Amino acid sequence: MEKDDKRQELEEKLARYLKGALKQAGVTYEGLAVELKAYGFPDETKASIASKLGRGSFPASFLVAVLRVAGREEIKLGDV
Repeated sequence: MEKDDKRQELEEKLARYLKGALKQAGVTYEGLAVELKAYGFPDETKASIASKLGRGSFPASFLVAVLRVAGREEIKLGDV
């Protein structure tokens, strides 16, 4: 179970990081849903984003799109 615990911890840290990045950028989940359309995520809603960030698991493409919307061009893995 150690692997599952480490994965869960990583997912929680990553979700917190993204939430913090969005907050710093002043981007709401509703605003994010609108912006994500330009990155090929036309079906995202405030609720679906909250769900993804709540559970901490999502595709890498979603991660990169959220980081771009939040204005984060670089990320240090130690920050996650």
